Amino acid sequence: MRRAPTAFKPEMLSMRPILLVALCLACDLTLAACGKKPPPAPPPPSVGFVVLQTAPITLTSELPGRVSALESSDVRPQINGIIRRRDFVEGSVVHAGQVLYEIEDSPYRAAVLSAQGQLAQAEANIRSTALQAERYRQLVAINGVSKQDADNAEAAAAQAKAAVVSGQGALKAAEVNLAFTRIRAPISGRIGRSLFTPGALVQTGQSSPLATIQKMDQVYVDVTQSASELLNLRAAMNGGDVTLPPPDSARVQLILPNGQAYPAEGVLRFADVTVDPTTGAVVLRATFPNSGGVLLPGLYVRARVIEGVRPQGLLAPQAGVTHNERGQAVALVLGPGDVVVQRTITTDQAMGDKWVVTSGLRAGDRLIVDGLLNLYPGTRVSPRPVAAGN
Repeated sequence: MRRAPTAFKPEMLSMRPILLVALCLACDLTLAACGKKPPPAPPPPSVGFVVLQTAPITLTSELPGRVSALESSDVRPQINGIIRRRDFVEGSVVHAGQVLYEIEDSPYRAAVLSAQGQLAQAEANIRSTALQAERYRQLVAINGVSKQDADNAEAAAAQAKAAVVSGQGALKAAEVNLAFTRIRAPISGRIGRSLFTPGALVQTGQSSPLATIQKMDQVYVDVTQSASELLNLRAAMNGGDVTLPPPDSARVQLILPNGQAYPAEGVLRFADVTVDPTTGAVVLRATFPNSGGVLLPGLYVRARVIEGVRPQGLLAPQAGVTHNERGQAVALVLGPGDVVVQRTITTDQAMGDKWVVTSGLRAGDRLIVDGLLNLYPGTRVSPRPVAAGN
């Protein structure tokens, strides 16, 4: 059966050019897509690395400490009385034996005179009792007196001798107390402010000293070190990783509170044999010359102390060491084929811009120090060496 022809419509003439244009465009796009090459792969990221090497490292620690005087002595009264006079200038240098204070001495002079009179009386009495005892010995031989009377005379003579000795002691004590009315410097050094003025009453055993003298031409610096750090250092020494410093290197440098270095070096004297239970630290003591008086007792300082030498020490630039989410120190190194490998490392202390590495890295490793941003383990990179100081 024949199909009836489609009736011609005028709008069909206007749609035909549009369909032809669309068909041509689709063919052109298909041909262009089939002939385009894929984009080239991006080049591997460029990173800078340093080659790690071992070398002897002198281990130092910067520890907190305080200055104390080489000698310190409180000036205290040894008798009761009123201060009559002060014979020194506050802040000046005084010498041992120098009179610092004078206490009113009238009562003590009177006590000396009284003791002298009692001693003279005892000395006068000793002669008469001795003569009487001698006469009684002669009389008792002819039964002129009783034996009891002779014994009493002998006892009276002995008591007179004892009274003389007692009188001598009382006189000496009175003279000592009189000498104590002049309060003298127990040591040589610089004296501080006077806490008592003329007219003040002072007593033996009082809590406050009259003043304090400190010898400051040489001072102590007591620094504290954590007991755990000390144990780790000794364990490293026992294991052979760290050796004792040379005898001539037991020098200590001071950093003053203003950040400046003290010009003179000190000498480390000893380490305490006990651990402070409240702080868990051990005290190390060093001596420093202080001719200029810069180091004042009680001053807070920081001391650089040489602890030992690590013969095969390994230093890694701090720029190549980061920390992971666990707080562990990690480093990226170049593995075979210039592929990035991550290492977990252990550091001991910082020395300038480098870390002392005790595990995780070894000599010859290529540590990445530049181009670490968005760098992940397993990435192939384009390495380039950089100077160790950069």
